[in-house]
Amino acid sequence: MVHKPAWFTDDQVFVSYAPTVGINKDGEELFVVDEATGQRTDVIDDKLLDDVRSLETGVATETGRWVDKDALTDRLMAVPAYFDARPLAAFDELMRRPEMSGFNSMTIEELIDKGWVNALAGHGSPSADLRRGDIPYIKVSDIRAGQININPTNRVSQVVAERFWRGEDSGLQAWDLITPIRTSKNIGEFAVLMPGQERIVLTKEMLVLRATEDAPFDTFYLLWAMTLKAVRRQWERIVFMQTNREDVGTRYREIIIPVPANEAQALASSAPFRDFYQGMDRLRDELVTYLQTDDKHHIFISTAALVTEDAELDED
Repeated sequence: MVHKPAWFTDDQVFVSYAPTVGINKDGEELFVVDEATGQRTDVIDDKLLDDVRSLETGVATETGRWVDKDALTDRLMAVPAYFDARPLAAFDELMRRPEMSGFNSMTIEELIDKGWVNALAGHGSPSADLRRGDIPYIKVSDIRAGQININPTNRVSQVVAERFWRGEDSGLQAWDLITPIRTSKNIGEFAVLMPGQERIVLTKEMLVLRATEDAPFDTFYLLWAMTLKAVRRQWERIVFMQTNREDVGTRYREIIIPVPANEAQALASSAPFRDFYQGMDRLRDELVTYLQTDDKHHIFISTAALVTEDAELDED
């Protein structure tokens, strides 16, 4: 006969997603640091122990919760962070704010099923010996600070590009939103594909999101929504480790975002993003025009077309 503690239940499992266990990466004791002084205290930082003690005391903690047994699968049981309720609570709190009046909420999966958002995958990952040509190849490390940073030294041939595109063009459009979904610390951070950058090959560990014409919002609104802190935080619970690499899989479809009541609300909310990226595009066009009419300068502007021109100059 196995003793059952008073807190035991047959139909639920207690899950702790505590970030500390009292031991640092070197196997030494981990102490709480006083934020005011920046000095270590003599208190062991063991939030897992706090969660364990909460089972006996019944006092809830921020890093533990009961989960219905039916919600657990072999794949999810090993990922406690997936059950962290704090990101969803933060989103609910956001939606209760006065400025969010009139907004609804939907998951990315619901938006895709409704035909309001298209989700595309990266093209593939050409091996190093194929990276010779004039079509830029974009890796996860090229997604930085809201932009696609084209590396002029990393490119493939037209033939190789079309093989990975599975056609004559990339299928990408100006203003597409792109984020790494594997092997990157930047998972969930979106960059905007600027006009002139469409002819690129994206590594396969990418997700591309695009608002459709049927949606009551455009892709700039989608960017506004995806950069909200309460939306960005949701990615923390869906990033799993696979063979020491971060991976999202299709769980990005669980991300919940605000949905505007109408197009006017969407345009007003996302105006700063639209103005910034469209203004940056106009300024870049002016600079590119100047550079093309004055040959005294050597500067690389991140467009696929200029990468092609550089490649042709290299061959000459």
